[in-house]
Amino acid sequence: MTDRRLDPERAPWLVSKEVRALFAALGAENARIVGGAVRDALLGRPLPHELDIACRLPPEESVRRLEKAGFRTIPTGLSHGTISVAGRDWFYEITTLRIDVETDGRHARVAFTDDWQADASRRDFTMNAIYCDLEGRLSDFFGGIRDALEGRVRFIGDPRRRIEEDALRILRFFRFHAHYGRGRPDEEGLAACAEMRDRLTRLSIERVRDELLKLLAAPDPGEALTAMEETGILPLVLPRRAGEWAKHLAQLVLIERIFTDEQALGKEDDDQCALRRLAALLAPMSEEGCRHEARRLKLSRRQMRRLARLALPLVGHDARTLRRAIHADGIDLTRDRLLLALARSGTHGQEAAILAREWRDLSKSPPPPFPLKGADLITLGLTPGPEIGKLLTRLEDEWIAEDFRASRTELLARAKAVLSAQATARRTEAEDHG
Repeated sequence: MTDRRLDPERAPWLVSKEVRALFAALGAENARIVGGAVRDALLGRPLPHELDIACRLPPEESVRRLEKAGFRTIPTGLSHGTISVAGRDWFYEITTLRIDVETDGRHARVAFTDDWQADASRRDFTMNAIYCDLEGRLSDFFGGIRDALEGRVRFIGDPRRRIEEDALRILRFFRFHAHYGRGRPDEEGLAACAEMRDRLTRLSIERVRDELLKLLAAPDPGEALTAMEETGILPLVLPRRAGEWAKHLAQLVLIERIFTDEQALGKEDDDQCALRRLAALLAPMSEEGCRHEARRLKLSRRQMRRLARLALPLVGHDARTLRRAIHADGIDLTRDRLLLALARSGTHGQEAAILAREWRDLSKSPPPPFPLKGADLITLGLTPGPEIGKLLTRLEDEWIAEDFRASRTELLARAKAVLSAQATARRTEAEDHG
């Protein structure tokens, strides 16, 4: 136990009635918050939506006590000692203290223990092995508090041993450095990752992909990715990266910061950010090339479509071009295509700031949806069928070419004129053959 305590302002679970009720059910002496929530509270960062709780009780006893107290438990992984509770304030994962009995580089067979330090010793990094009791007191067996505050991602004990337990920790090392590290990565950890990098080939592509996307969503993943390149790890993870990926990425991150400063980036989730940066690493790559890479990484269909669209160059960034792109792709995807285009062209400084402000204003008043539907043409007398789609496409193309100015009334008038002309042509043809 250290002398350091967490402040409830940074660790609101300390004053949460729900958390206190959960700890009371387990026995306050038996449970401690651990992992990301403690680390992020210590650093004053936004907290995760999930609280990890380490517990000395066997999982079956935890279930019994929690159910008796009115909590509904979910048997997430009883064999590994984990149960879950979906609360109002947080989602809780409660795991019995454990030690590894046998590992194969992907999964571990565990045994339960009541030794807090033994449980801590099997975790990956020192900053993830800080425990907090309900009074805010911290238990830190391996110097994780200092490492977290100094921005040093350090394996617990022998890095090679930790990687032998789970090779995914190689990628987690770089991901955590991208999010929490300062300066160059820990040399001992870096050397172990380089030495044992071939173990990554034993992992499922899904686990590798998830770590890559989380890394790419860091504020600036460039340094971590450069270290991965230097150690021969990035070629294993992303073999089709561009030769100048580092330059592309650095320019993109710079443009993103300018857009953020001008309040032009808007709201986005980590997935959008990661896919945009993945597109920068792959550029220039064809749309089909991006689809191939998406299939290799087993991205979802939605992610594949987005990555493929990001591969298409945005020709120009004048207001008219951008309005057309917004109509075709929506605001978020057009924004990302614009960011990539500006990064590739080397736009920066005042010019980028001006374009960011122009985009900010434009995105607040996007073009309206196309005003006509097939039902509108049917009411004009057109029989349902392929002709409806053809006429709608023709009218929409005209509407786009005129910069979305034509009103619904004007478009209906054009539709009537087209249908009238077609009817006249059919009558004339019939008379000619009569």
